[in-house]
Amino acid sequence: MQSNSFFPGRFDDKVALITGAGSGIGRATAIRLAAEGASTFLADINSAALEETLTLLADPEKSRIQQVDVASSEQCRELVSECVTVFGKLDVLCNIAGIASSQNLADISEDDWLRLMGINLNGVFFLCQAAMPHLVESRGNIINMSSSAGRTGQAYNASYCASKAAVLMLSKSMAVEFAGRGVRVNAVCPGAVVTPLSTNFSPPEDADMALFMRLLPLLDMAQPEEIASAVAYLASDEARFVTGTEFAIDGGQTAG
Repeated sequence: MQSNSFFPGRFDDKVALITGAGSGIGRATAIRLAAEGASTFLADINSAALEETLTLLADPEKSRIQQVDVASSEQCRELVSECVTVFGKLDVLCNIAGIASSQNLADISEDDWLRLMGINLNGVFFLCQAAMPHLVESRGNIINMSSSAGRTGQAYNASYCASKAAVLMLSKSMAVEFAGRGVRVNAVCPGAVVTPLSTNFSPPEDADMALFMRLLPLLDMAQPEEIASAVAYLASDEARFVTGTEFAIDGGQTAG
């Protein structure tokens, strides 16, 4: 069930930088924060998808888009710099860009491993590092997209699990380090969500389906808008006392 409980004005005068904004959770988050008053700087490797997202926003004039490969430290630094140049500050960083892979351990090539880590982990680190001085100045916050795969082991998902667990611990570490300087850092851990990432996900041909079935949630799959609702709460002043959390929103997948 999608959430339509928007809070107009909750992000008035706030600037949010959102990666992965071309589709899925990133697009839903962009729409949500813009609808609640934020000025948004949207990034994705797919420029055509960004253009489409822009047309869906409440006020496209308050948003900018930029194509970026988050695996590039230089492009991440340039992205943060351009955001601050355009809007004058940065209040919220949403690291949502990511890819998934389901392979037997023996089939994960070095290139596969490095590409997934580059996007899912390195990009999060590069952007957090570049954004932190600006977030200290604005007493802002970071929302990193981890996963249920970052909280529990999953067969045929070694590289993805490793990347998302690392994002979770990176978030907790920064939450502790920067709490005294007014910056909150939280990680959202979705389970099965109806996005291009999950709909294109399939196990290896020789997979033990009993192991694969352990990934199924207890509830129906989530919609991207439901995850965006969690992001919006954590990014808002209502979550002033929330930092260092792993916000599980996985339909009970990791409850057992």
